[in-house]
Amino acid sequence: DRSLSQGLSVLVGLALCVTMLGLGCAVELSQLGHQLRRPVGLLLALLGQFVAMPLLAFLLALIFALDEVAAVAVLLCGCCPGGNLSNLMSVLVDGDMNLSIIMTASSTLLALFLMPLCLWIYSRHWINTAVVQLLPLGAVSLTLGSTLLPIGLGVLIRYRHPRAADLLVKISLWSLLVTLVILFILTGTMLGPDLMAHIPASVYAIAVLMPLVGYALGYGLATVFKMPPHCRRTVSLETGCQNVQLCTAILKLTFPPELIGSMYMFPLLYALFQSAEAGLFVLLYKMYGREGHKQDALGEEEDTDISYKKLKEEEVADTSYGTVTAEEHNSIQMQPTQTAL
Repeated sequence: DRSLSQGLSVLVGLALCVTMLGLGCAVELSQLGHQLRRPVGLLLALLGQFVAMPLLAFLLALIFALDEVAAVAVLLCGCCPGGNLSNLMSVLVDGDMNLSIIMTASSTLLALFLMPLCLWIYSRHWINTAVVQLLPLGAVSLTLGSTLLPIGLGVLIRYRHPRAADLLVKISLWSLLVTLVILFILTGTMLGPDLMAHIPASVYAIAVLMPLVGYALGYGLATVFKMPPHCRRTVSLETGCQNVQLCTAILKLTFPPELIGSMYMFPLLYALFQSAEAGLFVLLYKMYGREGHKQDALGEEEDTDISYKKLKEEEVADTSYGTVTAEEHNSIQMQPTQTAL
C-alpha cells in the first residue's frame, strides 16, 4: 500500500528528528569539554559501538546462516550508534548520566564515518548478492548527516534555554516509546500476520541474543578499563542499546520494500527485546544491587565520621604549669593539672 508506506516513512523520519533533537538537548558543552580532555567515554563508545557490536552482528549472522537480506538487516542494526533508551535506563540503575549522554552523542557523530565503513567491511561475505551490491552506503551517510542538524539545534537550545531543553529531552524519550508502539501496531495489523510469519526463527533468536550479549560485552569492556560499578552499568546499557529509529529509517528510506521485505521488522524486534532485557536488568538492580549501592554510600559517610573523630582525638590538650603544695616544712611537691582552653 503506497499510502501506508508513505505514512510510515513520514512517521519514521519525524521520530528520528525528535530523537536526535532530544539527544542534542541532553548534551552540555561544559561536560563535552571535560570528556574531550579525558576521552574515556569517546573511546568506550568507539570500541563498543563500532568494534564489539558490528563484530557480534557479523558472527551471529554467520552462526545462524542467515540469507543476505536478513544478514544486511542484522549488520545494519549492529553498526548503528547508541540509542536514547540507554540514557533513560542509566538513570534507573543509578549510572553515570554524563557518561551515558557523551557516549550516545559521540557514537552518533562517529557513525557518520564509521557506520558505512563497518557495513562495507562486514558485508564482504555476501558481496555477490543483489541486496549487498545495492547497499546504499551513500544514502546511509546522507541519512546520518541529516541527523546532525537536529543534534546541533538541541545543543543550541540547551545552551540558550536549559528549561526548554529539559522538556524536550522528556518529550523525545516518550516519543521513542510511542513511535515503537505505533510502528508495531501499523506493521502488525495493517500488513497482516503473514509479515511476522515470514521472519525466520533464527532472526528472532538473534533479536533476543544480540542485545543481551551486547550488555555483557559493555560490562566486560568497562571492567577492563577498571571503571567503578555505576560506570560499568552505564557502559553496559550504552553498548547493548542501539539506535533502532536510525536503523528503521535507513531500512525504510533507502531500500526498496520489495527488496528488504519482512526484514524491515528486525529493528522493531530488536527494540522490543533490548527494552525487555534492559527492564529486567533494572528490576534485578532494584531488588538486589541497590542495597549494595546504599551500603557503599553509607560506608563513605561512616569513613568521613571516623576520620573526623580521629582528628578530634588526636588534638593535643594543653597542660598548665601546675600548682605547688607544701605538705611538710622541708618538702615541696609539684602536682600537674590540665586545664581546657
